[in-house]
Amino acid sequence: MSTATASGPGGTRNNLALGALGLGAFAIGTAELVIVGVLNLIADDLDVSLSTAGLLVTAYALGISVGGPLVTAATIKARRHTLLCAALVAFVLGNLAAVFAGVFGLLVVARVLCGALHGLFLGAASAVATGLVAPEHRGQAVGLVFGGISVSTVFGVPLGTLLGQNLGWQATFAGVAVLGVVALVVIMVWVPAVRSSGSGGLGSQARHALHPRVLAMLAAQVLLMGSQFIAFTYLAAFLEDVTGISGAMVSVFLMIFGVFSAIGTFAGGRFADVNASRTLLVGNAVLVVGLLGLYVFGESRPLVGVALALWGLVGFGVTPALQLRVISLAGEGADLAATLGASAANVGVASGAAVGGWALASFGVEDVPLTALVFAVLALPAVWATRFLKVPAARTPAAGAVPAAAGDTTPVPAGG
Repeated sequence: MSTATASGPGGTRNNLALGALGLGAFAIGTAELVIVGVLNLIADDLDVSLSTAGLLVTAYALGISVGGPLVTAATIKARRHTLLCAALVAFVLGNLAAVFAGVFGLLVVARVLCGALHGLFLGAASAVATGLVAPEHRGQAVGLVFGGISVSTVFGVPLGTLLGQNLGWQATFAGVAVLGVVALVVIMVWVPAVRSSGSGGLGSQARHALHPRVLAMLAAQVLLMGSQFIAFTYLAAFLEDVTGISGAMVSVFLMIFGVFSAIGTFAGGRFADVNASRTLLVGNAVLVVGLLGLYVFGESRPLVGVALALWGLVGFGVTPALQLRVISLAGEGADLAATLGASAANVGVASGAAVGGWALASFGVEDVPLTALVFAVLALPAVWATRFLKVPAARTPAAGAVPAAAGDTTPVPAGG
């Protein structure tokens, strides 16, 4: 398979390839997020508490945050296209294992496995996407990939929830496995090989990807994503117990969140190409407003819908900017850093789910959004501070190097 040349959005071949990567992200995004819609079903069927069932969210996130970088490190010299396909094959098998997991412990293991493959896939997909387009369009390319995850909240999560409510939670995991097979076939056909964004072996990649400037950006990402998943993990329970809706209406409200998440992600990619740091700060501020509205107006269906729309618009809308900043700050460690971005996000997911479970058990579901709001406010100064992180200057103008988004920072030497 020939190496693709960089080009801007609009080329049919590259657009098909980006769409295929987005479809793969749709499958893994559905697997990650649909669990919140069937947690109560799993808790009842496997005879565990709802807060214990919430550990399935934590398990998946820990799989991404720990397993993803480990698998990426072990395969750092492998072709990205090969990794994409191998990750999806194992992902399908992991979800089939979840279908037949008759005890809670086995289901946790399956979720950890699928989470690790999720991290591997997203890192490889980000590297491939940025290699398909011109430098000034890389935010949009990342947005198209991560847009698959946000679109999964529009269709995958509500439909998977509906499937589980009617046929049992096992049917939800079976549906995810089918999605994985479809994504695998499309990627095999449409995605070409591209030159790596990073350079060197594991040691060289790790030295750049674990630089303090990258770690600082990742820490802000943990706070930003963690605040959201404190509330999102138990959103279905909040809608049922506080807002007073149930059944299909829960799926409708999840779809509202998902529609605006999709809009925000695609728009966020464009804004990230202009100024990624400013996009993050504005997104964080709007997130605070959305969570405040959810807490204050939780009993009003129309206002809850508005709050979910605001939250959805920026919740995933900041993802392209986060990923672009992490990759840019890593310089020659871009391949490994692409997975670390997903890893940090899911450290936030795991810690957010755990904190949300604590808030649920300690204060009740009505105060879970308030807990999320506190952490979203704490994220504001951290996100603001990342504006001053400097992007390393490329040692050579090699193809595939990822520059800073316009308006972010002034380059400094790679070792600085």
